[in-house]
Amino acid sequence: MIKLPTFCLRGVLSSLIIALGLFGCTSAREPYSRDDARGAEIPGFANVRKPLDGEVGLFAKKRVPRTPSPLRHKYLAISGGGAGGAFSVGALKAWSQRGDRPTFDVVSGVSTGALIAPFAFLGPDYDDTLEHLYTSGVAEDLLQRRPIISGLLGESLYYQKPLMNMVEQHVTQEVLDRIAVEYRKGRDLFVLTTNLDTQRGMLWDMGAIAASSRPDALNLFRNVLVASASIPGAFPAVKIIATIDGRTISELHSDGAPSSQIVTVPEAMLSDTNVSLPAVIRGADMYFLINNTLMPEFSVTSNSTVPVVTRAYASLVKSQTRQSLYAAYEYCRRTGVNFHMAVIDAPVPYNFSQPFGNVYMRAVFKIGYDRMEQGRIWRQKPIFTPGVPQALSGAR
Repeated sequence: MIKLPTFCLRGVLSSLIIALGLFGCTSAREPYSRDDARGAEIPGFANVRKPLDGEVGLFAKKRVPRTPSPLRHKYLAISGGGAGGAFSVGALKAWSQRGDRPTFDVVSGVSTGALIAPFAFLGPDYDDTLEHLYTSGVAEDLLQRRPIISGLLGESLYYQKPLMNMVEQHVTQEVLDRIAVEYRKGRDLFVLTTNLDTQRGMLWDMGAIAASSRPDALNLFRNVLVASASIPGAFPAVKIIATIDGRTISELHSDGAPSSQIVTVPEAMLSDTNVSLPAVIRGADMYFLINNTLMPEFSVTSNSTVPVVTRAYASLVKSQTRQSLYAAYEYCRRTGVNFHMAVIDAPVPYNFSQPFGNVYMRAVFKIGYDRMEQGRIWRQKPIFTPGVPQALSGAR
């Protein structure tokens, strides 16, 4: 079942409907212009982010020379999906235990996938950390509701502090330093946020942030992760300070999923057949861990506001994710990249009143773990019907 927004969609929608007549009571922000937004940079962190829909040339400016490798290039994209992130965690754990999990050249994450991505990037040493976060029940503590009035009139229905505390506890200076080491080897870690002011997805080069050696790098790194995982209306958006022409502005960043459920390549590259691709791309492997069920799920819908909106939104997210995967598949087909997709392929009961219910999270963890352990997880085409695909030879 689609779980976006993750945090009790029914409650969020009900509260937002009530709040429509009370809109406008949050604190004012300092205004800035579209031109300001276009040229804004994070102070001390040049070239660490790009708009996902930017020109291809913007993404060619980096950076670290890559050492030629006799092995095929490996790319891992981890989608949004809230509690469904336990599916990816189970798959990664079984992949490690199977003994053939690659060291990925590139890892990207969106929303819950952004929280998983740094640990997936660093490899099996952090499998137990991810399993604890996604199956022990600690995720249930993330939901601390504000008093009803401040929730409706303020920044969000839930406090941000529990999510930030979790990130601060596990994304430590040691983690940052290890990411920096891998970045200098030529490996990449990307996270997507949505800039609410510009309505553009922003792709953050997390390895470059980690390798900057700046004392404020850890704070920026954590803020980007929290922003990407902050469902609008449920958690507050994250203010990120930027500068333009010596003037400070405050950007507002939130969940990356409204911009894209997955990150593959810059949007311009999906349609531009004239882009010159590095030799390492052809024959590469692109893996997609999708933390949702994308097959249609029948349910008789009550003809009232919240159920209708909830059901329609779930359909929208499924469609958005499928279209992104179709585009990724066509890019892979055109460029000679091997496409491998894993998706929650069985319906699992999900209770919207318990968005981080441990029963659900352990169930989808087991699906991911079992499918990977049995060698039956990967689909070579974006097919979303129920059932388990045949074992994929060569997906190593």
